[in-house]
Amino acid sequence: MAIRSAKDDDQAAPVVTVNAGLEEEEIGLDRLDQRGRQEQDRKHEESPATGIRTGLSDLEHDSISEERRGDSDRELAHVSLGQGNPVEHYSSFFEVPDAIYDKFPPHRKAIIVALLSFCAFLSPISSTSVLAATPEVAAEYNTDGSIINVVNAVYLLMMGISPIVWGPMSEVYGRRRINQISAVLFCGCSIGTALAPNLVAFFIFRILTAFQGTAFILVGSACIGDIYRPTERATALGWFMSGTLIGPAFGPFVGGIIVTYTSWRVIFWLQAGLAGVAAAGTFTALLPETIHRRKSDDLTGLGPRKRAVVLWSMVNPGRVLALLISYPNLAVASIASSAAIWNMYSLLTPIRYVLNPRFGLETPMQGGLFYLAPGFGYLVGTTVGGRWADHTVKKWIARRNGVRVPEDRLRAAVPFLGIAIPVCVLVYGWGVEEDVGGIPLAVVTLFLQGVSQMFCFSCLNTYCLDVMQGRSAEVIAGNYFVRYSFACAATACVLPAVRAIGVGWFSTVSALFLVAAAASTLATIRWGKGWRDRVDAKRRVKRAADHAITSKELGEGKGEEETGV
Repeated sequence: MAIRSAKDDDQAAPVVTVNAGLEEEEIGLDRLDQRGRQEQDRKHEESPATGIRTGLSDLEHDSISEERRGDSDRELAHVSLGQGNPVEHYSSFFEVPDAIYDKFPPHRKAIIVALLSFCAFLSPISSTSVLAATPEVAAEYNTDGSIINVVNAVYLLMMGISPIVWGPMSEVYGRRRINQISAVLFCGCSIGTALAPNLVAFFIFRILTAFQGTAFILVGSACIGDIYRPTERATALGWFMSGTLIGPAFGPFVGGIIVTYTSWRVIFWLQAGLAGVAAAGTFTALLPETIHRRKSDDLTGLGPRKRAVVLWSMVNPGRVLALLISYPNLAVASIASSAAIWNMYSLLTPIRYVLNPRFGLETPMQGGLFYLAPGFGYLVGTTVGGRWADHTVKKWIARRNGVRVPEDRLRAAVPFLGIAIPVCVLVYGWGVEEDVGGIPLAVVTLFLQGVSQMFCFSCLNTYCLDVMQGRSAEVIAGNYFVRYSFACAATACVLPAVRAIGVGWFSTVSALFLVAAAASTLATIRWGKGWRDRVDAKRRVKRAADHAITSKELGEGKGEEETGV
């Protein structure tokens, strides 16, 4: 944050330029003279902030406004776009200057995506690698497999909670630092899980591991948004997400091999070793800082008290939830992602308990082979899902004569979310329930729904990056919060539900959830822009009212001082 202060009346009015959210806010004297305006414009042109001038969220704006209400010689000024354009209307959607995306050459971007994908591979594979070892872990701690599944469910719940912490922090301190911290802590917590002497210790270290691991997924997605254009990023995000989705599918297979030949604790020693490699990579030049501007720069020049207030407004987890609640389009995208992740974990979690006895499989490794089917589906979907999403965006930009509407990307997901995945789930569930088709039918349907899921996730995740580019990490954090909450619910309830109502009826419930999510996605495509515009209009009115109240209070205080003199 650049601060210019005046010692006497001859100088320009004190102006504070804050770059922290959706637009530019300048706080200074209400009566800015011409010299002050020219100085503002010069500062805009010479700013080192790479051309991106984003501003305050409502929460940060309120914090700074409150700090200045008692200061009688300051008033809130307008949002300036330069000389002749004194006021900018609040909008949640804006286009980032195209030149920003040329900061890194293509080969450097590919290296960044590869490293981020490897990091993102760790937490999801940890969530499922223990599934194949559930009976063995339960036996060692003298408990039931359902209890271990509850531990796994809480792991996923913590994966949902942690993004609302890491998301805002990555906007303040940068992507690279958060990745480094998470990698080191993830490695340490994995070692703690491997050494856990009892169920309580196992539970605690699993939770801590989950809290660190989701940062890889969240910050990795934000990095993709930082370095790729909107018409390119779904393809890159597809490759990045290959780690997040292939991990859960291949984890049980790897865990099954380990448990068949050695102790389940080796799973977590392997996880710790992989995390150590990831941590080493984040401390090298392979992972540069990608964020366009850290919000921590905006704290420069503030006093200790003001700094603390503004910093808390920047990292407060509540800002993520407020964003999610305020914008219906974000809530709907989160529900759609949740339907897909619900389906994913409700299929993967009970495989050993459902398919092993059904097909007469005797070892964990044999059961683990079934996880390869969706895993290869995710791998195939990676190569085409993102490209399909980007192709859809380009097609609709052409139809709209060069105008990009973020909701157009969601069109690519609807056929897979509402038709392909539900059909696969129903065929799989009732085929297993009625003992029809045997192993081939189960493998084919698991593979096809894996391909279809990648088409959905590529669209839904990239939409979160497109729709609010100034707060992409917070948008994706809210999405993951809802998504992994449903993953937690699926993991916790699927085994009891399958035992109570059967695989077929549980699959029917999952299919109906997917169809409902597809219908809500269609509604977002049709009315999402209008929803965003209405919320933006309300926020403009609120901000204008706040400015008027603050200006009036400060004006009255200044008048009283002059009267006293």
